[in-house]
Amino acid sequence: MKKYLVYCSVALLFVACNQGNKAHREDTSDAVSSLAVIPDSTMADKIIKTADMRFRVKNVQQTKVKLGELIKAEGGTLAEFSIHSDVYQSEKVRYSTDSLLELTSYRTEGSIVAKVPADKLDDFTNKVAGMAVFVDQQSMKFDDQSIAYLSNQLKNQNRVEAVNQLNKHANKKSNNVETALELKDGYVDQKIENMRINERVKYSDITLSFYQDNTVKKLVVGNDNLSDYRPSFFRRLGLNIQNGWVIFMEFLLILANLWMLILIAVAGFLAFKAYRKSKKRVI
Repeated sequence: MKKYLVYCSVALLFVACNQGNKAHREDTSDAVSSLAVIPDSTMADKIIKTADMRFRVKNVQQTKVKLGELIKAEGGTLAEFSIHSDVYQSEKVRYSTDSLLELTSYRTEGSIVAKVPADKLDDFTNKVAGMAVFVDQQSMKFDDQSIAYLSNQLKNQNRVEAVNQLNKHANKKSNNVETALELKDGYVDQKIENMRINERVKYSDITLSFYQDNTVKKLVVGNDNLSDYRPSFFRRLGLNIQNGWVIFMEFLLILANLWMLILIAVAGFLAFKAYRKSKKRVI
């Protein structure tokens, strides 16, 4: 009897192992088949192009306007631009009695960052080079994001399947809700990252730096040197004589106000003098 029980136990164990291996093979085949159903479009090249140029032009402001028109005509968009001037030397020379001639040596530079359709990038850079007097530097970079794009898609499929499995076995005592939320957040991040890759593949970033030769600007400005506005010598001499006469008259008026003190001083002096004479006679 015991012998038959042992045989039955071994038979049941063998059947259970076969069923487990079969289930494992089915899960593995399902995972492989899920990868196989990925469309071939996901393997398309995801090449991100970026370019930059530096060149000299005749007029920075006019070039900025022309570049804006060209970017719009090519179906691109202007991301940012800036224009600034660096002053190398400035000097003011006498131009007339009340004005000066301001001479300023400066250099103007401009910068534009734009997005241009990737399929028109080569043609766009050729047109920009045609505007330049001299091209200092020009470069283009290619960044293949195909593998990263495919990786994001595969990870997203895994997240979707994992969330579905969690939803089937959800219960109140488990933390499936938090786990599912993390998986969904990761799915969103990967999805947005692929959207960014698609956008950068479709529109290429290009940086344009341009400048013009040093320019000398002439400008007549008001004379801020106050000493240049003083009257001539003879005019000032006459004014000083007139001013001296006014001061002398003011002095007489001051003396007139002090006539009592002057009278007392004179009387005191005469009394002191008379006293000295009388003292000499006694001696």
